[in-house]
Amino acid sequence: MKISVITFLLVIFPSFLLAQTTISGTVMDNKGVPVFGANVYLEGTYDGSTSDESGKFSFETSETGTQTLTISYVSFEPTKIIDDVSTMKHLKITLREDVNSLETVTISAGSFSAGDNSKISVLKPLDIVTTASALGDFVGALQTLPGTTTVAEDGRLFVRGGDAGETQIFIDGIRVFTPYSPTANNVPTRGRFSPFLFDGITFSTGGYSAEYGQALSSVLLLNTIDEPSQEKTDIAIMSVGGGLGHTEKWEKSSLSVNASYINLGPYIAILPDRNDWQKPFETASGEAVFRQKIGDGLLKIYGAFDTSDFELTQEDINQPEGTRFKLNNQNFYTNASYSEMLNKGWTIFGGGSYTYGKTKVGIDEANIKDTENSAHLKLKLKKRFSNRFKLNFGVEQFLTDFNEDYDDPNVDAKLGFNNNISAAFTEADIIFSRKLALKLGVRGEYSELFKEFTVSPRISFAYKTGKSSQLSLAYGDFFQQPDSEVLKFTNNLEAQHTQHYIMNYQYSANNRIFRAEVYRKQYTNLVTYNDEFPDINTTFKNNGDGFAQGLDLFWRDNETLKNIDYWVSYSYLDTQRKYKNYPFEATPSFANTHNLSVVAKYWINDWKSQIGFSYQYGSGRTYTDLNEPGFLQKKTKGYNSLSLNWAYLISQQKILYASINNVFAFKNVNGYQYAKTPDINGNFARRELLPAADQFFFVGFFWTISDDGKDNQLDNL
Repeated sequence: MKISVITFLLVIFPSFLLAQTTISGTVMDNKGVPVFGANVYLEGTYDGSTSDESGKFSFETSETGTQTLTISYVSFEPTKIIDDVSTMKHLKITLREDVNSLETVTISAGSFSAGDNSKISVLKPLDIVTTASALGDFVGALQTLPGTTTVAEDGRLFVRGGDAGETQIFIDGIRVFTPYSPTANNVPTRGRFSPFLFDGITFSTGGYSAEYGQALSSVLLLNTIDEPSQEKTDIAIMSVGGGLGHTEKWEKSSLSVNASYINLGPYIAILPDRNDWQKPFETASGEAVFRQKIGDGLLKIYGAFDTSDFELTQEDINQPEGTRFKLNNQNFYTNASYSEMLNKGWTIFGGGSYTYGKTKVGIDEANIKDTENSAHLKLKLKKRFSNRFKLNFGVEQFLTDFNEDYDDPNVDAKLGFNNNISAAFTEADIIFSRKLALKLGVRGEYSELFKEFTVSPRISFAYKTGKSSQLSLAYGDFFQQPDSEVLKFTNNLEAQHTQHYIMNYQYSANNRIFRAEVYRKQYTNLVTYNDEFPDINTTFKNNGDGFAQGLDLFWRDNETLKNIDYWVSYSYLDTQRKYKNYPFEATPSFANTHNLSVVAKYWINDWKSQIGFSYQYGSGRTYTDLNEPGFLQKKTKGYNSLSLNWAYLISQQKILYASINNVFAFKNVNGYQYAKTPDINGNFARRELLPAADQFFFVGFFWTISDDGKDNQLDNL
């Protein structure tokens, strides 16, 4: 009977008994260390096992033919083996580290990230507007970072020996052609855009991506909020004006609007400055962001408009009655962008911007009217081939139409130019391991105005030296056309050129971050001319050159001292250049050798208050003393300013805010103006170029009405 049953089973279930196959092997990491606890299984079955302390595994399966064996373990990339199960014996499997881990190296040379979504942020969105010396201007906050130079009378970003025109600003990846409000000499400007609508900022002091061009020194990338957290209304009543903002949310869309009005008339009536104002500065502005989800994509439309007007008389050593200056400006900027993740690892981005700017300037008897129409169009594709290789490429077009009417008793001229630039770029991110990454790119640009094609290679490299530290290197070529003050007179030029060499060390752990960076910039093809103030008879050439080199240090710590967050920035700059009307290479008047910033913020629970402190120092800047031989041979005294602010929470959504810039009223000198002719003794008289005011006081009340009853505007102060 037993023999009959066994015979029956052998006949009925031969495949079952003969198909039992043993799958075995050893799992190790890339250093040959056994991996304990790795999951090993055949896809689509319940057959599998885990590796033991020696990395070994073994299990049986009844599957036959070609199957997929998957091996996975936390912090490693899953590995798949597709083969006949009969060959899956004594396998030697090496797992690769998962490069999506937060511990993976990042390219950091030349770039500062500020945003909650970045892997390593040196600043948060809150910091952009709570810095005491910034007065709510994101540019003012960035001037506390290393690599920037203190040029108090200007207000724009001067980066690593470059003048302000060498830095370009982008919103959602699209160029902003007129990022600053126009102003008078010796009166600092401000960025046009409020920080209310941005949640991420990347400030690159050099070596930036091949995606961006037409900037010799730096790019500043501003990203608008993708999705607001809730509906809310913000109300601001300030000593210099007022503001109103509102955000409305729907199921798949949202709209944020912000409007403000500033009038310095009442302030100047109480606290007069050194200028004789006929009409104090007045501006009205508004901006909005509309967001719409379309399937897996996101459409964002941003728009901003502002108008400003003022008139004053400024002291002038050559005109006893002073120089009359009046300005009226209207500026409109809009951009639209659409991004979507497609199938098979593809992402598409398309966008464009349009800028209209109209400025009327009156200087004594001269009247100047500038009109600019500019546009930027961009299409970009990104392919994610794997966690270790991503390719980014695209094309873009810049268009500028600039016209100027110049009218005074001696000259009546119409100037202008049309400038079209076509560009293409490609860039690859290659992550070899958690410790080693490479970014390699190239950018090509064709100028229709100059009939010139330029090629800009870019490369960045990063190596992780420890769990919390890394070393980065970067090199790049950068081209930029001259600005409108040159192109309106001539187009017989070439693009200006720099080469960047950067080495960066970064440590980040336990709410502390330290950065040290050395760099060298080499300038060629800078524009020179033979007159102090160019005109239609000026001779322009591309025979200027120069260099900038230095050391930048940054330390931030919000862990060591309870309720205190602080950062310290220091920059050393050595630079000389021959450009404009310089007779030879010299240190330009906007560059100082040493810059130091110390920023601290202290939260006091018992007072329901945040107190801010900001100190800035800049060593003396060069000027030409006409009473001694030489050019830019003297230096002013150093710049000093200590600022304080105080935000008091009256209630969760009501804030009283006050700030004082330059608390100790340091007498800072921006430079000197000399008389055009000497006196009877052969000496040129001079006067100090002083700020319009040594101090600035600000008081405001800010009220937020939100869905949750908890949100407030501390983020924006």
